[in-house]
Amino acid sequence: MSKLLACLALTVLLGGCASDTKPVDPIDALMQRYTGDVPGASLLVLKDGKPIVRRSYGLANLEDDDKTTPATNYRLASVSKQFTAAAILLLAENGRLNLDDPVRRWLPSLPETAATVTLRQLLTHTGGLVDYEDLIPPGTTEQVSDNDVLRLLSATPKTYFAPGTAYRYSNSGYVLLGLVVERASGISLPLYLQQRIFQPLHMDHTLLYERGGPDVADRAYGYSEENGSWTRTDQSVTSATRGDGGIYSSIDDLAKWDAALYDDRLLSDASRKLAFSPHVKVTGEPYEASYGYGWRITGDTVWHSGESIGFRNVIVRWPQRHLTVILLSNRNDPEPYRTALAIAQPYLQ
Repeated sequence: MSKLLACLALTVLLGGCASDTKPVDPIDALMQRYTGDVPGASLLVLKDGKPIVRRSYGLANLEDDDKTTPATNYRLASVSKQFTAAAILLLAENGRLNLDDPVRRWLPSLPETAATVTLRQLLTHTGGLVDYEDLIPPGTTEQVSDNDVLRLLSATPKTYFAPGTAYRYSNSGYVLLGLVVERASGISLPLYLQQRIFQPLHMDHTLLYERGGPDVADRAYGYSEENGSWTRTDQSVTSATRGDGGIYSSIDDLAKWDAALYDDRLLSDASRKLAFSPHVKVTGEPYEASYGYGWRITGDTVWHSGESIGFRNVIVRWPQRHLTVILLSNRNDPEPYRTALAIAQPYLQ
């Protein structure tokens, strides 16, 4: 990578470039905020299926001084949605459900106002269901479960819009999709993901975390910067829901996931086309995009970010170029999408 390209990447992200003659690794420069005794990050750049950049920065656990590694497992937050969507697609392939099923076929306690909401609309955030975060009673300290979300939505006849008429990003919809996976498969969501996605792809250290379930190996804990210092903010009231954001994984395991998205080792060609097709225009978000099933589509990229208390993640894929950038971090800031784009630029020249 030339120094000129390095400067261009730095200018895009940081607004400048070092003027001294000492060689500056452009990727390390872009990742400098994650370096040192601070919450860190793991970065993977894949080209033609091979890792051309595989690095980790900072700490996974500040209290124990545990350094991050490529095997460190981060809470994926909304990057988890692509796995929930894949589970639904697998069940559809196997005839266990239909994407046009009304969600009330599987979750009949939902109100009559949700009668025409389909699984397909939940996948594309066009169901119009109310955000469960806005229904949690003030003062709640216990973590909200998926079944709690179902109860809250079942008691709420309000909707944002008629199903299928608009887009509004919905964690509620993906929580319900996770519950549908359980109803349609007859087994728990963590077990279904393990048996049908993680094990076949040899993602041996990836899991959907539940309190009381298996521990997360090589776990990164989340932190937020407050008044110039880092405070552990690993869990919140909404950190126990599953289908919308509960998976833990590493860059090494996500490399196997990325590889599976190029062929039919997991999903059929038809299912992958559905996942990566622009079904609806994204609105109310800061990025120009359309939405597939668990993926945003912008130009020639398919991508998704993930944000929860103490974690900021992104996976950006250029399928036509066989290029992928994955950046996982255990901190509330910075937002990693622009960093990932800047890291990718020299490989797109």
